[in-house]
Amino acid sequence: MSRPRRVVEVLREFSIPLIAGVLTSLVWANLDEVGYRATVHFAPLTLLGFGGEVAHATSLHYLVNEILMAFFFGIATKEITESCLPGGALFPLNRAVNPLLGTLGGVLGPIVVYKAMVALLGAPEIAVGWGVPTATDIALAWLVARAVFGAKHPAVSYLLLLAVADDGIGLAIIAVFYPDPMHPTQPVWLALVALAMGLAWLLKRRGALSPWLYVLVPGILSWLGLAKAHMHPALALVPIVPFMPHAVRDEGLFVESVGPDPVTDTMRRFEHAVKQPVDFGMFGFGLVNAGVAFTSIGPATWAVFAALLVGKTLGVSTLATLGDRLGFPIPEGMTPKELVFAGLTAGLGLTVALFVAGAAFTDPTIQGAAKMGALFSVAAAPLALAGGRLFGLERRST
Repeated sequence: MSRPRRVVEVLREFSIPLIAGVLTSLVWANLDEVGYRATVHFAPLTLLGFGGEVAHATSLHYLVNEILMAFFFGIATKEITESCLPGGALFPLNRAVNPLLGTLGGVLGPIVVYKAMVALLGAPEIAVGWGVPTATDIALAWLVARAVFGAKHPAVSYLLLLAVADDGIGLAIIAVFYPDPMHPTQPVWLALVALAMGLAWLLKRRGALSPWLYVLVPGILSWLGLAKAHMHPALALVPIVPFMPHAVRDEGLFVESVGPDPVTDTMRRFEHAVKQPVDFGMFGFGLVNAGVAFTSIGPATWAVFAALLVGKTLGVSTLATLGDRLGFPIPEGMTPKELVFAGLTAGLGLTVALFVAGAAFTDPTIQGAAKMGALFSVAAAPLALAGGRLFGLERRST
């Protein structure tokens, strides 16, 4: 591998663009909040005399959150779909019961803790944000899990599956509970999404193999349908990707090899085409979403932070342990102690939590406070690393 290519792979593997974007936005927003907001929400078409939604749709914030993130969620959907294929982590169903119970705990636990924090803090104005801490940052959780458990430990695969599955639930929560708060939902436009799914099915039926056919025809139609329905168009590829032709057998979560049949495996070709641009585009995501002033800390900060760290840890470990006792065992080679640390690592909610916070709250102050809680969730990383050493977790690197 050439040196430049190796540098690129290291940057992607360690989520450096996302981390750099988050740090840049934090520094910028705290040194010059007015300039930061003006830049992120600047809409160039206003200079040409356009206004309204057209101008809004040219801002960096909109382009990143509603277009770039459509490909991010498309890749997540690809992982979920492949995990359901023969050989995948969710196939057959009995193999998936324990991790899915862990996933359920990783969603319900944060909701319970969040609602408890709302009551404890006496802050009913933040109650709507219960969905913010439900999902896990896939890339960062994978990175931390490898450091805590070692690259070959079964806890890494377990955590990846849990992260992908609860991100799937997170997508559903965004779509159903957090439509555009500034505009009433227009469900009639969802007929375009249904039409897009029909076209994707027809493309697959006719043997269409180019991933761009699925993206540029039903994908755009789905995006328009969601936008007109005043729901989040970033979810446009979620109902389309599962129709892409794919390999008969899944090779595992986040396997980036094209596989034995690169011609017909359209789903893998889609991932290979967009993953690198998305990985580096996450700098833009961090830049436009994580720029909150430290003065934004408030009740939503502590509710989101506690829900992610405490709720995820307790929820994942409790329901997975319950499943184990009911006859649905945790993966061979994992112990209950390691399950607790997997739950703690799942508390890394950065990417999707930032996205949901932006969708859940219209008040900029509360939104900033919730985003700060999502940022604070990175504390799960040093806690998991230190706890793993303290409690003598066995690392498996080979």
